[in-house]
Amino acid sequence: MKINTRILVEASLSVALAVTLSYVKIFRMPQGGSITLENVPLLLFSLRYGVKFGLGAGAVAGLLQLMLGGYVAHPAQAVLDYPLAFAVLGLAGLLKDHHWVGITLGTVARLACHVASGVLFFASYAPVGQNPFIYSLIYNGSYMVPNMVLSILMITALWKRLPKPVTA
Repeated sequence: MKINTRILVEASLSVALAVTLSYVKIFRMPQGGSITLENVPLLLFSLRYGVKFGLGAGAVAGLLQLMLGGYVAHPAQAVLDYPLAFAVLGLAGLLKDHHWVGITLGTVARLACHVASGVLFFASYAPVGQNPFIYSLIYNGSYMVPNMVLSILMITALWKRLPKPVTA
């Protein structure tokens, strides 16, 4: 299938905006993760153009963030926390007719990647006696849930003002 130039340009702009917004931190967690608006352009792009294009744009954004200073404890952790975590935001495109549900799906999928990374590679940060899964879920949820709420609010405010997406 031929990719429309407009879709490619919008994907590039979404990736660039997501990476740029990742540097504008509303709140930063002590061991990584932060509350930002970086998910908004990727989720919006996925809702407009579907899961296939959303997965691709998210993976590129994650790779760029990794290359621009991501923390790497292990190669598998790098994949979980960067290209995979941002790619799964593209799952929002599965529910483009119900954008807040799609945003929730994409954000929960990203949260699952970070939780898995936390359990597998950062369990030593859990307090003695605490289940590493519970610790990772609480830690990562403490910034991903606010990110999800911000994304829902921002995209809801923007949704009706956007022009209709082009078809591929």
